[in-house]
Amino acid sequence: MPKIRRLHTLLEHIEGGRYRLGPHVAQHMLQEGFLERDVLTALRWGRELAVYPEDARMLVLGYMVFGGRVKLPLHVVLEYAKPRWVDIVTAFIPERPHRVYSRARLAALLRFDGGREAVEWAGDTKDRPPREAAG
Repeated sequence: MPKIRRLHTLLEHIEGGRYRLGPHVAQHMLQEGFLERDVLTALRWGRELAVYPEDARMLVLGYMVFGGRVKLPLHVVLEYAKPRWVDIVTAFIPERPHRVYSRARLAALLRFDGGREAVEWAGDTKDRPPREAAG
């Protein structure tokens, strides 16, 4: 059984500068307008939403704080496979911050190739939305 790590032990590595921001984090930073310090603040004051020990990953819900009064939720995915190192795999502003994602949904969120999941219409074909609205 893979070892389960806790957020407070991973923070020791992050505070010590033993972390790497992955390319997916940088992509979301550019698209959504947050900074590396926002990710680090979210981790520092965040909580574990889900731990995936078989993947050595963790989903954290934290908050970006602006001016001490405004807080915006931020999801951060950490990978802790290396003993004294943490990879920050991705960070994104969630639509529903307290929702725990299934493993399949988390995998879709973390896709690096920009691909989309295949979607099939399950209802009656006469109720199908127009092609451009279904995507």
